[in-house]
Amino acid sequence: MMDLTDRHCRFFLRQLSKHMQLYTEMITAKALIHGNTAQLLEYHTDEHPLCLQLGGSDPKELAQCAKWAEDLGYDEINLNVGCPSDRVQAGEFGLCLMKKPMLVAEIVTQIKASVKIPVSVKTRIGYDHVESHEHLHAFITQLVEAGVDQVSIHARKGWLHGLSPKENRTIPPLQYEMVYRLKKDFPNLPIAINGGIETLDAARIHLENVDGVMIGRAAYYDAYILAEVDQQFYGSTAPIPTREEILECMQPYYEAKMKKGVPLRSITRHMLGLYHGQPNAKAWRRKMTNQQMETP
Repeated sequence: MMDLTDRHCRFFLRQLSKHMQLYTEMITAKALIHGNTAQLLEYHTDEHPLCLQLGGSDPKELAQCAKWAEDLGYDEINLNVGCPSDRVQAGEFGLCLMKKPMLVAEIVTQIKASVKIPVSVKTRIGYDHVESHEHLHAFITQLVEAGVDQVSIHARKGWLHGLSPKENRTIPPLQYEMVYRLKKDFPNLPIAINGGIETLDAARIHLENVDGVMIGRAAYYDAYILAEVDQQFYGSTAPIPTREEILECMQPYYEAKMKKGVPLRSITRHMLGLYHGQPNAKAWRRKMTNQQMETP
């Protein structure tokens, strides 16, 4: 999630589950090629399993970035073909790539040729007025032929014009059955579902029809819903961490980062929802916000 799942957020989320896969923010290939590559790809070793989500439309550039990521130890490369923002469209990637399935297939082919780690695509069920099982089936078919290892599907179409990114996450209706049907069409292709999933109970129901579940903003704003992931889905017998234990795990991390000049607010901003729905949750958020304001 852009501007949210940075390295500090991911380290925090890792304290809730040792096994779930984490994704970076979408990082553009051009930013990696022309910017500070090492800084952009930096992560803590505790973040594994970790997937780098890339944005771009140039197959050679994306393949090069994927190779850098593999060399740095990332576990998977994910191509974003779902973001509808104007900024992303201006770069001719994200959701607008659904209009160019042959290009997406070529990108997957070239990334696959450059790395040995899995390559996945995150997309939507359609865009604008293009919203049919036949079109989605044809799109996924080309990805399969290119060698894609997994597909994550946001069960909403996206509008390239007329809706903001936030509205695109809520206004187009969810069509989970469309994703379920696609899984029946491609039984050997791992398919994960995304969109409007806010509880582990809901995730369990989806897993009766698909191979994986992606939880986004619900987990960011109410992180503790992830505390039982390892026990419920990975067979862990470890005790469920308490909120207080999670905070204790964070202390050495933020102390070390602050010694390197990282502002405390860069870390604590991701922890505001730890006590979501609990007594005095508002006081917790106020305290953490005040810390952010007072810390240089």
